[in-house]
Amino acid sequence: MNAQESATDASTRTDLPTKTDSAYDRLEEQIVTLRLEPGSTHSEQDLAAQVGLGRTPVREALQRLEADRLVRIVPRVGIRITEIDGLAYLDALDTRAVLDELLAGQAARRATPQDRSELSECAALMQQAVAADDTEQFMALDRQCDEALGRAARNPFAMDAVRPLHAHSRRFWFRHRHADDALESAVLHAAMLLAVADGNEGAAERASRDLSNYLDAFTRRALDF
Repeated sequence: MNAQESATDASTRTDLPTKTDSAYDRLEEQIVTLRLEPGSTHSEQDLAAQVGLGRTPVREALQRLEADRLVRIVPRVGIRITEIDGLAYLDALDTRAVLDELLAGQAARRATPQDRSELSECAALMQQAVAADDTEQFMALDRQCDEALGRAARNPFAMDAVRPLHAHSRRFWFRHRHADDALESAVLHAAMLLAVADGNEGAAERASRDLSNYLDAFTRRALDF
């Protein structure tokens, strides 16, 4: 096989996963921002049309979303968006807190200079989105910053475990948020991201705990506990 054939073969192998990732990202965003309402049922064909991608990558993305507990694939019925279960979500938050603190500490130790620059920029952009009252941009940046932190931590096992918990957190927060919540969330995220960027492991872990405590209190207020 010559170099051109190798390049073509590599392109073919990576094309479908890229489309699947794109389908996953678009569907997750619509679930998290409630454009796909909890409890609603959709056909695979309708979802493919909604995100503008073929049914094969959408089908594969839906399998991932089912593993994340964001959808249920019901034979002969369709794709059901899962309900928001407050009590189960509190368990998810407890799990997320442990993983987030681990990732924050590891990222503070392991981040490259490029990672640290990206995390500093993430902190600034989140606060800019809040100042512009752009909730959807804030939500997108929340996800991007989580991913940047995960890359900096160099721990794909922890990141794979926490990623769906972040998605459930964003959806719950989006459903129950009030006017000042974006600012408080952005400040707490920024504190953690900047501590990681500074390489201060202890401060990063403390900031992660502060963010987790805020999310727990936010959830209990929303559930009237």
